[in-house]
Amino acid sequence: MITSHSLPGPDNVTRVALPNGINILVRPNFNSPTVTLNGYLHVGSLFDSEEKLGLADFATTSLMRGTETRSFEQIYDALETVGAHLGIASGTHTTGFSSRALVEDLGLVLELLSDCLRNPIFPPDEVERLRTQLLTGLALRAQDTGDMSSMAFDKLIFGEHPYARPDDGYPETIKTITRADLVEFHRRCFGPKEMTIAVVGAVDPTTAIEQINAVLGNWNNPQQASLPPLPEVRQLSRTVRQHIALQGKSQTDLIVGVLGPTRLAPEYLAASLGNSVLGQFGMMGRIGEVVREQSGLAYYASSSLSAGIGPGTWDVSAGVNPANLKKALELIIVELRRFVEKGVTNEELQDSQDNFVGRLPLSLESNAGVANALINIERHNLGLDYYQNYEKQVRAITPEMVLAAARKYLKPDALAIATSGPDQ
Repeated sequence: MITSHSLPGPDNVTRVALPNGINILVRPNFNSPTVTLNGYLHVGSLFDSEEKLGLADFATTSLMRGTETRSFEQIYDALETVGAHLGIASGTHTTGFSSRALVEDLGLVLELLSDCLRNPIFPPDEVERLRTQLLTGLALRAQDTGDMSSMAFDKLIFGEHPYARPDDGYPETIKTITRADLVEFHRRCFGPKEMTIAVVGAVDPTTAIEQINAVLGNWNNPQQASLPPLPEVRQLSRTVRQHIALQGKSQTDLIVGVLGPTRLAPEYLAASLGNSVLGQFGMMGRIGEVVREQSGLAYYASSSLSAGIGPGTWDVSAGVNPANLKKALELIIVELRRFVEKGVTNEELQDSQDNFVGRLPLSLESNAGVANALINIERHNLGLDYYQNYEKQVRAITPEMVLAAARKYLKPDALAIATSGPDQ
């Protein structure tokens, strides 16, 4: 049994909202001399047009390349001098940032974060240098069987939905993005509305809130755009398949799966526990046992359940010798059918529940782990008591609930199958 007082909750987390829309969560931990700061803004690739796909990622990666008062070198020299870290990265819905520093340097980190978020100048030389790096990354992606099968899978599942698009764009779209595009994107999309900051470490909540308010409390952008609404995604009605041929490869990566639940779907926790049995627990669950251990058909084989603000995917991935692709795929589908027909045993579910409950305190041992937990609470509106009620929620899941979730989402006759490797 996990003691609730050791977990983040309403009794030990301070949450306030600044007048400009920034939400702050602080949990003190005076057993450590450091402080971790994590957060996000509602800026992501959902704002990108098809012609400028990758613009959000390009703009976000450029934020620390120079501001109105600091050069690229000055920003990183300031961080290195005190041994601190600060990073900013973009995703589909949000742009996240994270930092770790000694508590006495929290003010410096917040000042640098504010400067980079509010006052980037997108220096032309740095923009072109970054463009070269992005294009190099995309060229490497195009030769990676795992990346290419993943992109093909997303396209099969999501079709014309924005989730089918890679956040980092394509070479042809990155080449069209100008410095003026970056400046305009920042002006239009960056602002404090619904921004979230979590601070965990050796700092008093009142002090942390005052420091954040001092550098970000006067930030306003009346023209800040809201994220566009997500269109509906429908489950496949039949199995669809695509192979991306890459010459000279000795391995084929495959992904087999379906549209999954959102993070707030009632079936999410049951599906997550079921997924652990299917392809995560121990030696990668049933999938790993049958496909890799018993049959020796895969270098790796596991299942995953991704879920967020919108629908995610429930899929099985494997890396195989191209000669074993057909057999491995057949075995995976057999296991999916068995899972949908019979579900999980009481023993399997209890093992999975014990694992979920047991690993929670381990994930919260560090300041970074607690900060990530607070961000998870805020992003999905789970409530400050979520982790204190977590064990009860996990233990309440029954085999019947897992079976119902499996039957709702896993459709062995309507799968997306994406592969990448040598010609079939």
